[in-house]
Amino acid sequence: MILKSRENISGNAVTEFLLLGFSHLQKMQLPLFCIVLIMYVLALMGNALVVLMIRLDSRLHTPMYYFLSHLSWLEIIITTTVTPKMLSILISEKSISFFACAFQVTLYFLAGTTEVLLLGAMSVDRYLAICNPLRYTAIMSNQVCLLMVVFCWFISFVCIVVGIVFKFSNLPYCGPNIIDHFFCDTGPLTMLICADTHLVQALEFASSCFTLLSSVAITTISYVCIIVTVIRMPSAQGRNKAFSTCSSHITVASIYYGSSIFIYVRSSGSSSMDFNKVATMLNTVVTPLLNPIIYSFRNKAVKEVLKDRVKQLGFTIAKTVD
Repeated sequence: MILKSRENISGNAVTEFLLLGFSHLQKMQLPLFCIVLIMYVLALMGNALVVLMIRLDSRLHTPMYYFLSHLSWLEIIITTTVTPKMLSILISEKSISFFACAFQVTLYFLAGTTEVLLLGAMSVDRYLAICNPLRYTAIMSNQVCLLMVVFCWFISFVCIVVGIVFKFSNLPYCGPNIIDHFFCDTGPLTMLICADTHLVQALEFASSCFTLLSSVAITTISYVCIIVTVIRMPSAQGRNKAFSTCSSHITVASIYYGSSIFIYVRSSGSSSMDFNKVATMLNTVVTPLLNPIIYSFRNKAVKEVLKDRVKQLGFTIAKTVD
């Protein structure tokens, strides 16, 4: 059925798309390549380290860090889906096959939407931990945490995959098949469809609004309740501890929500494409790099585990040398 979408209205087979990337910055291609490559490698290492620490240390076997490990996996998926092709565009190959494009856009939005919903789930976890501490352990069992993650993936699948499969399997594409982006984003792809796209655009806009705004609403309500509870705490130490456990999540959520709403919810035009590229790079390269840093430097438990692991590694190396 997907082969059907590879023919445009002229009967010519659409076998690939051309990604322009940052073609207007010809003199900056090599510096951009080096910067993006370094950030990509650091993002992979940082998120992999977070996953490994949570997996190996029992002190981090709590719901908050369970969600954090899934968040790190999603960051790895998102940045790996987009960044390698972006690097390729910066130095040589700008084309991407029809099927590779379909796979890239599907995986990117599936993981991205799951991350948006997971940030909402993490805010609920923080709400229960601070506002209902006596029942927190009983409510946030391993089974409940797993169900919340599965639910995020399921909603993402329903909202994203079905629409993208329809776009690639039932709609014809016109030449010249040029995408003014560094990956197969859904907006520029829609502009290449040789048919009425009002329904597709309406569905995509509704899906973006539902996932983003519902997650933002859940996060906002959770933190309003948290703030009210914290203000009522008699101890300044208790207030500081409560806020410190939330600061990392608030920072990450604000960055991701802000850039995502800017790209996919607000009305867009061709004049804003350069801004969209910058905002998308924030989501695909910068945020995956910042998340491990934010959670490491602003989280006491993670810092303690990291220090212990570094000490153990140093002791092991010293013992081996001796």
